[in-house]
Amino acid sequence: MSIDKQRRVQPLCEAPGKDFVSFLDVPVDTDIDNLVADAAILGVPYGIPYAVGQGRSASAPDYIRKKSHRFMRATGNARNLDRDCREVNLSNIIIADCGNVFTDPANIHGSIAGVTEAVKKILRKNAVPIVFGGDDAIPIPVIRAYEEFGPIVVIQIDEHLDFADEINGVREGYSSPMRRVSEMPWVKQTVQIGLHGFTCAKQFATATDAGNILITENEVHDRGIDAILEQIPSGENYFITVDFDGLDPAVFPAVSHPEPGGLNYHETRDLLSGLAKKGRIAGIDFAEMVPDHDLNGLSGHTVGRLVVNMLHAMIEARQFVNHGL
Repeated sequence: MSIDKQRRVQPLCEAPGKDFVSFLDVPVDTDIDNLVADAAILGVPYGIPYAVGQGRSASAPDYIRKKSHRFMRATGNARNLDRDCREVNLSNIIIADCGNVFTDPANIHGSIAGVTEAVKKILRKNAVPIVFGGDDAIPIPVIRAYEEFGPIVVIQIDEHLDFADEINGVREGYSSPMRRVSEMPWVKQTVQIGLHGFTCAKQFATATDAGNILITENEVHDRGIDAILEQIPSGENYFITVDFDGLDPAVFPAVSHPEPGGLNYHETRDLLSGLAKKGRIAGIDFAEMVPDHDLNGLSGHTVGRLVVNMLHAMIEARQFVNHGL
């Protein structure tokens, strides 16, 4: 069935299941054609995998939502101890949860265009998309939505370059997201942060030749986030894509193949907050979380605190144009 025929009986976004809970318990609004929000949560369970059935991250969007309820106090008057005890009140902006993009796991290639369509609709309402994946192929359809809203600078946090042209005939799968993103004309610059471990020499050379700014985990630890922010162009619209294996498994164990190294919580938090001061955060996606690998909810809670701190920094920088400060 074509995606157009699916739409006649299936809405673009849905709040799946009777047990669905929204991020921070904000209102659910799956009617994105009439969305009124400053920031919009969107779940994308599936990208394009190597083969059907590779969906260990498909439950991550709903898992992140459930774990976020630990931070409900941030939606009222509170002190943010993460950010120098400053006052935080997310009720100063309108946050809506748009549910998950409908994707038929048996017809991912035919329905993945719905991801781009959903993000584009959110952007047209002047809301900032906060996308929870899903596998790390999702940045491709998400960033495609910015064609009308560029140029953007893409900031990637990841252990890997993800700069292959294709693997097993798949050009929009797990190892090629940043290659496809860098080819989009509205992407002005790509900055890849937190690289560690080992990578294909060909991918490294190709990413360097493309003009990407490559920053290793060691450089982050040795020089500090302020020095890393200096390497990023100022005054730009930033789209941030976070592959969770770019974080230290000590704070984020819920990935498919945990390995030593990665950004710690404070470095990641300060990078997101620093980008809000340096320019404008135009959107963010999170990918490659495997809830079954989590430890006592630690990874889920890490995501919640990162998002709350980023939103707090964006409010302080007066980045919301609809109803927020």
